[in-house]
Amino acid sequence: MGFVKEFKEFAMRGNVVDMAVGIVIGAAFGKIVSSFVADVVMPPIGMLTGGTDFSDMKVTLQEGVEATAEGAEAIPAVTLNYGVFVNTVIDFVIIALAIFIVIKLMNKAKKKEEAAPPAPPKPSREEELLAEIRDALVKRG
Repeated sequence: MGFVKEFKEFAMRGNVVDMAVGIVIGAAFGKIVSSFVADVVMPPIGMLTGGTDFSDMKVTLQEGVEATAEGAEAIPAVTLNYGVFVNTVIDFVIIALAIFIVIKLMNKAKKKEEAAPPAPPKPSREEELLAEIRDALVKRG
C-alpha cells in the first residue's frame, strides 16, 4: 500500500504533470515542424536546386536483387539516405530556432518583471508620529 501512495504523490507533483504536458506539446510541435519543412520549406529549395527532392537523395551501397522465378528471395538494395538526413537537420534547426526565440521572449518578460521593484511599504502611523517628534526636536535644538 505504501508503494502506491508514494507513486501517487510522485506522479501528482506539479513538476511531473508540467513535464508530461511539455512532452506532449513538444511531440505535436515536432510533427508540425516536420510537416512545415517537408511541405513548405523543401519544395522551394528543391525548385531552386533544379527540382531536387532531398528525401529521394541517396547513395546505393549495394544493388538489390529481384525475386526470380526459381524461387530465390528478393534482396532489397542497401542505401545511404542522406536526403532524409538533410530534412531532419533542417527540422532540428527550425525547432531549435523556435525554442530559442520563445526562451528569449520569456527571459525578456522575466527581466521586465524584475526591473519594476515593488514600492516600499507605507510607514505605520507610529513611525510617522516618531518622525514628526524627531523633526520637531531637531527644529528646537
